Amino acid sequence: MADTTAFLDAVKAGYTFKGESFRLGSAMLDGHVVPGADVFIPFRTLNRHGLIAGATGTGKTKTLQVLAEGLSDASIPVLLMDIKGDLSGIAAEGALNDKIKERYQLLNMTYQPAAYPVELLTLSQQKGARLRATISEFGPVLLSKILGLNDTQGGIVAMIFKYCDDQKLPLLDLKDFIKVLQFVADEGKAELEKSYGKISTTSTGTILRKVIELQQQGADVFFGEKSFEVDDLMRINQDGRGVVSIVRVTDLQDRPKLFSTFMLQLLAELYAVSPEEGDLDKPKLVLFIDEAHLIFQEASEALLQQIETIIKLIRSKGIGIYFCTQNPMDVPASVLAQLGLKVQHALRAFTAADRKMIKQTADNYPETSFYKTEELLTQVGIGEALVTVLNEKGIPSPLVHCMLASPRSRMDILTEAEIDQVVSKSRIAAKYNEVIDSRSAYEILTEKLEAAAQQEEEKKETAKKEKPAPKEKGFFDDPVVKSMTRTAGNTIIRSLLGVLGLGGRKRR
Repeated sequence: MADTTAFLDAVKAGYTFKGESFRLGSAMLDGHVVPGADVFIPFRTLNRHGLIAGATGTGKTKTLQVLAEGLSDASIPVLLMDIKGDLSGIAAEGALNDKIKERYQLLNMTYQPAAYPVELLTLSQQKGARLRATISEFGPVLLSKILGLNDTQGGIVAMIFKYCDDQKLPLLDLKDFIKVLQFVADEGKAELEKSYGKISTTSTGTILRKVIELQQQGADVFFGEKSFEVDDLMRINQDGRGVVSIVRVTDLQDRPKLFSTFMLQLLAELYAVSPEEGDLDKPKLVLFIDEAHLIFQEASEALLQQIETIIKLIRSKGIGIYFCTQNPMDVPASVLAQLGLKVQHALRAFTAADRKMIKQTADNYPETSFYKTEELLTQVGIGEALVTVLNEKGIPSPLVHCMLASPRSRMDILTEAEIDQVVSKSRIAAKYNEVIDSRSAYEILTEKLEAAAQQEEEKKETAKKEKPAPKEKGFFDDPVVKSMTRTAGNTIIRSLLGVLGLGGRKRR
């Protein structure tokens, strides 16, 4: 049996922080909660990102909910990617039951039901404020990476953006980009090649196919106006709590390309708009990405590099990003290395591949003399997890087996009526749900081509009018009459020559 006193001292030393923090739960040893071994999470290092992992049904989503509540209470805005549709309950109070009562007694904590200020957002036609972005905001580099283009194709995309800037052609949605691409490959090819260089028809065809592939995943609903403003994600409620913005993306589970497109654009926009902050006492925004494997599932090498770069740099903007996934190996090693806080729920070992993955996972955690990490990973109970965080100096805290506090908001979804009520109280839904179809590249080029076609038609009509009218054919203009006249004339001439003795051959 492990030394309880030494364990308690190690936990207190590792989880006592100078700045503000909130309590996640209590450390366990030999399967039991150790009184006084409280596990805290420091706000100061929450911009160092994190991972919540574990098999299905082990409590990942509830952990995410607890973290979101603690952040909101500390006046930190939260953004949740709700791909399973089970996070909306944060907007309603929880209810005490026997299991929760027993858990809070073990943790020596008081359960206080609470509803949190929630803003529902959507990428599609679901209820909530619509999230959109324009093609122009993506820019040629990001769009090329999303489409998985090579350097030549990416160069053509950059040329299209340059042409549209020079000609004042706004690129707002996919139909704008497709129209310009078709124009570049056909009617406008000669015009563009004069100023921007040769254009390969093969390359434009490839780009068009990739855009249509993205369109088939429903990207039309995401591209357009009005663009979402980052400031609307960083709001503090009137009672001083951070607003929890929930992006309802339940209809994107089978459209990973669109989900990764949205996430990359969101991260890029957050990075571009937010000023440098350095190390703040509290982050300005914390983003939780549930089912994070969907971002990396169909990502190209270039896209992964872009995500890795943003993850590395965005923490200096005071923004923390947390990935929630079943298997920690779903997250690329280069990104995993950037994640300071780790909450690891139970893993299942059904196959040899599972056992290998568990060993790899155990190797990613700090070494400890109190646990056999590889064995413990398969024995952790529901609502429990292995936890390690970064302290103020950026040093990982000791690994602990932690019993987690349960959420104080509802651990179930809102009803349709409750969702309607949340949306009706929204301060931003009316701002973003208005349908806007501004005059952009599609309309301008369509008008230009129609005008050119009309001019060509008018030229043909004018040429017809100016051409001299053909003379009317007389009786002797008829080919048959002409032939008969020639024959009759020849017969008369031959007869006359015969009379004069000048025609035909003489007989001897």
